[in-house]
Amino acid sequence: MRAETTTVPARLPESLRTGLFIDGKWQSATSTFDDHDPSSGQLLTRVGAADATDVDRAVRAARTAFNDSWGSVSGAERGALLYRLADLIERDAAILAELESLDIGKPIGQPTALDLPNTIATFRHFAGWADKIHGDSIPTAGYMGRPTHSYTIREPIGVVAAIIPWNTPLMIAGWKLAPALAAGNTLVVKPAEDAPLSILYLGRLIEEAGFPPGVVNIVPGLGDVAGAALVRHRDVDKVSFTGSPRVGQDIQRTAAETFKRVTLELGGKSPQIVLADADVDAAVQGIAMGLFFNQGEVCAAGTRILVHRSLYDRVVAALGEAARSQIPGAPFDLATTIGPLVNRRQQETVLAYIEKGKAEGARLVAGGGRVNRAGFFVEPTVFADVSNDSTIAREEIFGPVGAVMPFDDVDEAIRMANDTEYGLAATIWTRDVTLAHTLARKVRAGAVWVNGWAAIDPALPWGGMKTSGIGRELGWSGILANTEEKSVTVVL
Repeated sequence: MRAETTTVPARLPESLRTGLFIDGKWQSATSTFDDHDPSSGQLLTRVGAADATDVDRAVRAARTAFNDSWGSVSGAERGALLYRLADLIERDAAILAELESLDIGKPIGQPTALDLPNTIATFRHFAGWADKIHGDSIPTAGYMGRPTHSYTIREPIGVVAAIIPWNTPLMIAGWKLAPALAAGNTLVVKPAEDAPLSILYLGRLIEEAGFPPGVVNIVPGLGDVAGAALVRHRDVDKVSFTGSPRVGQDIQRTAAETFKRVTLELGGKSPQIVLADADVDAAVQGIAMGLFFNQGEVCAAGTRILVHRSLYDRVVAALGEAARSQIPGAPFDLATTIGPLVNRRQQETVLAYIEKGKAEGARLVAGGGRVNRAGFFVEPTVFADVSNDSTIAREEIFGPVGAVMPFDDVDEAIRMANDTEYGLAATIWTRDVTLAHTLARKVRAGAVWVNGWAAIDPALPWGGMKTSGIGRELGWSGILANTEEKSVTVVL
């Protein structure tokens, strides 16, 4: 058995607070929930569990800040605070990466290389937008024979509820907080109960950065208690949620009762299309990343691999080898390439999907079971000869399981790619630039990547079609999603 080349921190950082952050103060909750290390199943810490009363206090604090202190802060001042927060995240990036790896189980190199840099870049991107949010002057035909001066104003929505998932909490929190704050909104943030630690540490940095009390409030707790209370609250103006379609449906129904705005990113079953002229070695490397990064617990995981029949056997064999070459292990062992799933429930869910794939006649190429060690590990798994109407080809597994299917021509590839209820992302592997642009227009997905998986950037809008959600985050779309447009007409 390998010795770990680095060790788990002996204890959580002393500056980490595990209570509620409301109106600029850290407070205790009346109850707690347990947060576990998925690589061992051992208890990490107990975290304060907000109830409906705590949520109400947080929303009231956010409303007061929106009406008073934050409402008088200029765009330039908001931008300066966001830049300051980005600097603090960069300063403490190693601590935040350790907290994410410890809480989720992902190898330490992943948050270090992707999650933290993206989070920092997101806050800096929207810091730059904070003093550039403006309306337009619009000429009209006048009013009853008199000239008019008409223009629009972009105003913040108000109090935004940000409900964070457990798979990449800090990065997605940045996607929600940065544009909302740049636009002048206040927030109540509910971290996921399976991975709250990096968001709680972020609260400490928000405090240090000097945001006025009540601008950002953090209420860890259970989804059916704190999350539900937040969505129901009549003084919340918008809900931004990343998670499952089932919970997204519940949120949309509840939000409709008070006409809340919603942004919902609800996962996917993303295709990776390997055309006949693709660079196979590059494609296999990218496909493997799309399957096994973060243990496959990625909303845009490229788990449906559609391969031109001329390359099919070669790609299947290479993906099987890529799966077998993954090294499961503890997140702080630098040899580890794939960690555990977030909890036992998710482990059992993924294993059940694997058994379903076997039962429905797919050919198991690699993996297919548990890893024989403590923690919630599942072997990296590849199925071939999968039917596009089978369970493992249609349902989001949220684990390291790929389904490989052949196609004979481009039209068939497009039909297969679009034959899904999801539409978050897609990847196309080809050397033909014309064909890449043609397919990109035909695939029904919110993001299409060519010759690379997960080419995300804060400047680019993010969101899905169909069951993958409603609305967009990031880019200028992130500002639009966090503002209301008002028209003003002066009769001259």
